[in-house]
Amino acid sequence: MILLETHHDYTVLPTSSEPREDVSEGADPILKSLLRDNKGVTLYTPHGGSLVVHEDGHTYNFSYGPSGISGLVHNRYAVACAAFAGIGGVSFGYDQGVISNVLVMKDFLARWPIGPWEKGLMTAVLELGALFGAITSGILADKYCRRQSIFFASIIFCIGSGLQCGAQSLNDLIIGRAIGGFGVGALSMLSPLYMAEISPPELRGSLMALEQLAIVLGVVFGFWTGFLTRHIAGSASWRIPLALQFLPGISLCLGCFVLPPSPRLLVLHGHIDDARSTLAKLRLRTPDEAKEDPLIQLELLEMQINVALVRQKSTDGLSRETWSTLFGREYVRRTLIGIMIMFFQQWSGINALLYYGPTLVESIGMRGDTVTLLVSGGIGIIQFLAVFPAIIFLDRWGRKPLLKGGSAIMAVSHFMIAILIHLFHDDWESNTIAAWVAVFCTYIFTAAYGMSFGPIGWVLPSEVFPLSMRSKGVSLSTASNWINNYPFFPRRRSPCVVLIGLITPPLMEMSSAGDISFADFAFFGSATFMIFACACFGAYLWSSYVVPETAGVSLEEIDAVFGSAAGQKDRKRKCELERELGLHDLIKGLIPSEALGQE
Repeated sequence: MILLETHHDYTVLPTSSEPREDVSEGADPILKSLLRDNKGVTLYTPHGGSLVVHEDGHTYNFSYGPSGISGLVHNRYAVACAAFAGIGGVSFGYDQGVISNVLVMKDFLARWPIGPWEKGLMTAVLELGALFGAITSGILADKYCRRQSIFFASIIFCIGSGLQCGAQSLNDLIIGRAIGGFGVGALSMLSPLYMAEISPPELRGSLMALEQLAIVLGVVFGFWTGFLTRHIAGSASWRIPLALQFLPGISLCLGCFVLPPSPRLLVLHGHIDDARSTLAKLRLRTPDEAKEDPLIQLELLEMQINVALVRQKSTDGLSRETWSTLFGREYVRRTLIGIMIMFFQQWSGINALLYYGPTLVESIGMRGDTVTLLVSGGIGIIQFLAVFPAIIFLDRWGRKPLLKGGSAIMAVSHFMIAILIHLFHDDWESNTIAAWVAVFCTYIFTAAYGMSFGPIGWVLPSEVFPLSMRSKGVSLSTASNWINNYPFFPRRRSPCVVLIGLITPPLMEMSSAGDISFADFAFFGSATFMIFACACFGAYLWSSYVVPETAGVSLEEIDAVFGSAAGQKDRKRKCELERELGLHDLIKGLIPSEALGQE
């Protein structure tokens, strides 16, 4: 009697609804007989980990250990590498957190009196530089190793930080922010890409959520640094927080000398032995164990098969055909997923709360530092804390449930705030409970964002693209983040503006100066939150019906999630390559020794 352990813990890969060729017809008859009447078998490997073979005999999932906290504790080396690469996110978040304090410091304003246009320009040049940095890094990431690209991006970021810290004129500061923005944009693309390529499948979501944790940590650190130095006499009040940008930049530069290379990129460049050695280190195997461990062999074979499939594609990152392929029939769904996850991440309204939040709390009667601490600091801290559940449960619960639940809660929170502003904007003092409910809703929204679109926005783009298109796909997705985060500048008498990510400084200036009434400002605030609520509802529908589940699936097997490895011919060719390179024999050799039992 054959004893088989059926599979329950891993997501079974969906098959395409389109007619497809029987690519499994050549599968070994022993393998087919073992799987004929079962939903799948789980095979436990000698060095730890498991392999789940599905009923078709050629699709599977594997893991090197548990997911969640126990998995993170088990593979501390991969966690440390991913966390170090995530320092790129700290540089991104630190600028967001520190610049709002710098722009209101007394010495800074005394040196360079700036208006709302200049304040907006400070944000705009960084984001414009980041946009170009994200796109350029997509071109260079495949020609040079990921570590070299991260190193040079960190150098550029440090140059920009130096210009900002030592600025002798407003132009110096603007140029420094543009250069620093280029480095930030490049790192915002390169860090998640590298983290995805070194992560074991059972921990990929958790490790990539570290990118969002790093961003929020940078925001919190930047905000409190600026807050604590604001009363220092002279230019040190703003030069010190700007100078501290060197810390993440220099740390990442030094870390590039000790971080392991991406094993997938090594395979792409033909360095198979180096890829095996690096993979063994990342999966906690000795060199001798790596030669015998079936999971190491399987993952390495997957990479070789993937490279063989993509050799037919253009390898020139500057080629127009390479970029246009992203919008071809084979990849357009994946490309739109990468673009739209960043679109919804920004249109969720997270950054706008940093501007509307203080207005809401001021209506309760709080002023000055209390408002700043309660809203700006509070939102950052809640974001920071909310990422931890995502790190723990992202691979266990999956991407779709968190995206659906998070977008639903965000939509309800925005809707509640919009209704409360519309009903009570002219008499908040008599309705303090309603005002506090509005503030509470901002915190609920922030927590939901921190567990869903915040971290998953960096996870999905790095998962859905095959190796040949991954750097360019992630680059385009990251560019979508910066495009949707780019501020628009309204004319002084045209306050009816809905922004992507923030309410412009000119609008806030007009409100405080009395150019528009508080009733008008409240109307626009209510309308803006209602638009964000609709955007979050759209995100719910998109998450429910468009986004596939990618948890627990290796990067090479993501093709099966989309029901295509690049069309019918590629599916058949992939199956042939799997047989030629010995992948089917490897799986078949495991099953008799692991799945057969005694009667």
